[in-house]
Formats: sequence, structure tokens, C-alpha cells
Amino acid sequence: MSDASTTKSGGFPNPLAWTGRGTLALFAEIGRLSMFSGRTALSALTPPWNLAQLWKQIIAIGFYSLPVVGLSAVFIGAALALNIYTGGNRFGAEQFVPNIVVLGITRELGATITGLMLAGRVTAGIAAEIGAMKVTEQIDALKTLSANPFRYLYAPRFLAAALTLPLLVLIADIIGVMGGWLVSVYALDFDSTTYIRNTMDFLTMEDVAVGLIKAVIFGMVIALMGCYQGSKSSAGATGVGRAATLSMVGAAVLVLAANYILSTFFVQIGI
Repeated sequence: MSDASTTKSGGFPNPLAWTGRGTLALFAEIGRLSMFSGRTALSALTPPWNLAQLWKQIIAIGFYSLPVVGLSAVFIGAALALNIYTGGNRFGAEQFVPNIVVLGITRELGATITGLMLAGRVTAGIAAEIGAMKVTEQIDALKTLSANPFRYLYAPRFLAAALTLPLLVLIADIIGVMGGWLVSVYALDFDSTTYIRNTMDFLTMEDVAVGLIKAVIFGMVIALMGCYQGSKSSAGATGVGRAATLSMVGAAVLVLAANYILSTFFVQIGI
């Protein structure tokens, strides 16, 4: 391609050519990710299942994430209660603190914060692990042995994340509400019995279900981004590190985007 097609006079980049290349690259990446996601989901939803690998990934993704999820949830609940009290105090609406805390955590913050925490911990770990297997040709060795990487490597991680994230979100919801209760009772002088009664009276199963449905989608996104970026990792430590970084950033952005789309959907259908 001649320089005239990519640059303007004076050596400056041609914005149309730059935009065109970027757009084509974006759609190509979306296509590759969509094909990868489809093959992974098909492998995860059809037998045979590798139960040993699935259980191993459930422990790695779910159990080992409990400390970071619990600590994040308690501080988010505590900070949310403080800020709601500060804002409500300006309008004499402090009594709504328990209602808003439980609503905000179960519908939004519990799932979103858990998804972002796992995007940092789990997605990067999956990408680094699979990337290391890719650059050391272990994935090629699996293919040589007639083992399907989608069924042996990617599907167990996909299923494990989709199954364990709702459980982590449910735990985060409980701990987050407890964090709000602790601050409200011991720092803001709320009556403990009244706070708990208001929380239970205001909480509905629909609010909890919204957060759990989001958690399933977030789990799929987290696992897919880690597996996808790891599978296309380039050789060397730099390539594996870059795959881990891209997977973490991509998963975090997609979790926030999916959260907005799902929230809009639930609002429109009246849930």
C-alpha cells in the first residue's frame, strides 16, 4: 500500500484510513470473540463433562475468592450506609437508610462489586494460566492427543464461573447488608431491631433474583475473557502478561456494560 493512502501531505496520518483500520479491526475482534464464546458455551452445555476439572475450577474460582469478596462487601455496605445517611440527613429522610442499603446491594452493588473483584482476580489468573500453556505448547499437545481444548480447558472454567458467582453474590449481599447494619447501629445510633425489621420488610425476592441473574452473566463474561485472551497469548512473559492485563480490563468493562443493559431490561419489564 502506498504512503499516500495512509498519510496526508506533510506525513500526518490520514484520519479516514486510521478510522477504517480501527473499525475493521474492532469488528474482526468481535467476530473472533463471538465464535470463541459460542464454541465454549456449546462445549460447556453438552456432554461429556470433565467433572474433575469442573470441581477444581469451582474451588479455585469460588472458594478462594471468598475472602476478597467478603471484605469488599462489608466495606461497600458500610460506606453505602454512611453516604445514604449523610444525604438523607439533609432532607430528614434518615429512616430510609436500611431500605436503600438492602435495595442497592441486592440489585446492583453486590453483583457488580463481586464481578469486578473476580475480573481482577480470576480473569487475569485464567488468562495467565492458559497463556502459559499456549506459549509452552501444552495446548498443541492436547490437540495432538485428540483432547479438545474447548471441552477440557475452557468449558470447566466457563461452567465453574457461572455456577459459583451467584453463590458469591448471595454471600456478598448478606455481608454487605450486615456492614450497613454495623455502621448504622454502632456509629449512627439506629435501633438494631427496627433496622433489621425495616430491611426484611422492604426486601423482596425479585431484588435478590435480579442480582443473581446478573451474577450468572458476569460469571460467563469473566471466564470467557480470561480463556479468550489466554488462548491468543503471544510467546514470552511479556505476551502472557499482556494477555492477563487485557483480559482483566476487558472483563471489567464488559461487566459494567452488561450491568447497565441488564438493569435497563429489568426496569423496562417492571422487575
